Amino acid sequence: MRKVDTIVIHCTATRADEPLSPAELTRMHRKRGFRCCGYHYYIRTDGTICTMRPVERAGAHAKGHNATSIGIAYEGGLDGHGRPADTRTEAQKHSMKVLVKVLVRDFPVRSIVGHRDLSPDLDGSGAVEPDEWTKLCPCFEVGDCLQEWIGKMR
Repeated sequence: MRKVDTIVIHCTATRADEPLSPAELTRMHRKRGFRCCGYHYYIRTDGTICTMRPVERAGAHAKGHNATSIGIAYEGGLDGHGRPADTRTEAQKHSMKVLVKVLVRDFPVRSIVGHRDLSPDLDGSGAVEPDEWTKLCPCFEVGDCLQEWIGKMR
């Protein structure tokens, strides 16, 4: 088993009012040159958690961080006008919380971040501020959810 110490949360950057099946998500990733879906888990709008890639295999979801992370994506991230937004349903929020709790129990996770939080710290301040984000994914502040999801990190 590979060493896992990070969970990276993503959105699919698709409109929340347009369903995206797991098969279509996989096709999108294959078109980008991946062998299969780059995320380990995919959470549908109804809260269904789909296993997309075995956690034993490194993902293809966060360049430079794939070797030691697990990628979770939720269906959506764009509003009905195609603008970035936190489109998570209550079912998705619940499933994400449960999945993160299980993964933290099963792996020595030291950090849980949104994809945008892995953007480069351009000004060297030690924090990645919004003006440094290279993308908006996952379209919500992961740090605001950590207390509810897991309490204190190890």
